[in-house]
Amino acid sequence: MRIDEILASGQGPIFSFEFFPPKTPEGEANLYDALDALRSLEPAFVSVTWGAGGSTREKTIEIVTKIRHTHGLEAMAHFTCVGATVDDLHDALRQMRAAGIDNVLALRGDPPAGEDTFVRTEGGLGYGGELARLVAENYEFCVVGACYPEVHQEAASREEDLAHAKEKVDAGACVLITQLFYDNRAYYRFVADARAAGIEVPIVPGIMPVTNVDQIKRITAMCGAYFPPDFVAALEDRRDSPEAVVELGVSYATLQCAELLASGAPGIHFYTLNRSPATRAILSALKLQRPWERRDPGTDVPLATSAGV
Repeated sequence: MRIDEILASGQGPIFSFEFFPPKTPEGEANLYDALDALRSLEPAFVSVTWGAGGSTREKTIEIVTKIRHTHGLEAMAHFTCVGATVDDLHDALRQMRAAGIDNVLALRGDPPAGEDTFVRTEGGLGYGGELARLVAENYEFCVVGACYPEVHQEAASREEDLAHAKEKVDAGACVLITQLFYDNRAYYRFVADARAAGIEVPIVPGIMPVTNVDQIKRITAMCGAYFPPDFVAALEDRRDSPEAVVELGVSYATLQCAELLASGAPGIHFYTLNRSPATRAILSALKLQRPWERRDPGTDVPLATSAGV
């Protein structure tokens, strides 16, 4: 089922999980164990990343297909234009259609390992908006796009970054999912700016629970996400106790998600890193408390405007 149709069904906020294709049989077994643990929470869909330079193309399509047919869950394939010609892109899209996949996350993609800048492949594409247009104009996928509440690191300005998001939507993206963030004000500001710019599609916040201090510092440094100093300090105080780090990370993310949902966010997309315990605890608590039912239906303005939580 198409993700835009799921969002339009009026059944409340949607919840989804992102996984990446493992490199080993053991890793693949862990992925399916995590998926089985999360299945009871009835995610609206699961997404699977494409890999640098399309390096996991076959594995991504294989896993997405297996999730749909074996596990009975809707799934979305990430799709990038790194290292691919237009003909290569069409070949992959035809393969996905033949597998019955309905949803594609169209991304430019990061430069290959060891390279600092993106270089358009000869005969290929250079922007996520171009890829969204190619998919939308030629295939019956629900095209999803990425957006950046705290501005993509390569963008010259917030205005330029917002213009890129609008280009994706104008090209055919009917849903946007954000990069991870830890200060909810970034999401609220981005949504307000996007609406003012004429972007009307659902904007789903992406959340990555903190379970490891060093790991999350590397990730936020790579993507440019703001890491609130008080949160960093609290995590550092618990560095010698991995269990305490996870407990704080889960608590922070639960409160962050509850605030977003009470403020009208259409759902939460969890970056799981192929693990289930943290996401399972957060989503279980959210489904028990149902914070979205506390939202004032008479306003589109976020009810909460704190710095994250």
